[in-house]
Amino acid sequence: MRILAIDTALDACSVCIATDLSDDLLAEESMTLARGHAEALLPMLERVMARVEGGFESLDRVAVTVGPGSYTGLRVGLSAARAVGLATQVPVVGVTTLSALLAPLLATNGQGLIAAAIDAQHGSVYFQAMNMAEGIVVPPSLLRIEEAADHVGRSPVTLVGSGAPALSSLLRSRGVAASISDAGPPQIAWIASLGMLADPAQAMARPLYLRGPDATPQDHARLARR
Repeated sequence: MRILAIDTALDACSVCIATDLSDDLLAEESMTLARGHAEALLPMLERVMARVEGGFESLDRVAVTVGPGSYTGLRVGLSAARAVGLATQVPVVGVTTLSALLAPLLATNGQGLIAAAIDAQHGSVYFQAMNMAEGIVVPPSLLRIEEAADHVGRSPVTLVGSGAPALSSLLRSRGVAASISDAGPPQIAWIASLGMLADPAQAMARPLYLRGPDATPQDHARLARR
């Protein structure tokens, strides 16, 4: 299987092409980017696809991050992935950012609690925790950072994601052994790997929104009907 993976959910714009025949990526490009995903993604896609034999027609699947993340970034990535899937007639699967963050920890940390925490601003984090014995302990949730720490309890934990430093600091103040594996965005190679394993019938390329939009309609400014 040859898969195109796209990530624009957080503070990065990343694209790669991977195959199930090798752990090495066929092509990859990534940049740290808080804004401007729409302008960066399509040229990046063209450059990456130009590096592989067969181009878009050689693809068997597309994977894209579906959130949680920024509304604008998610729309950009999902729109591009769906367009490629439609043009090439291949399945498009969704990968959550929390799963992509946890994947390398699952591969290297066989025991103990692991948790992904993405900074959601205003003292909150997008949070998911799991261990090998019980599987998912806390499903993808939007929590106050204190609530996330309460879910961890007293168990030693390995954290990953942009919310990891703040959560780790709080846990350590409570006497909990908390270590940080990585505070950056997901690695695009893991998004590709999870995309290969995903069932297209279950892992739909739809946005995962854990909270509503910050903007609210200004009802008071509407003109009264006559």
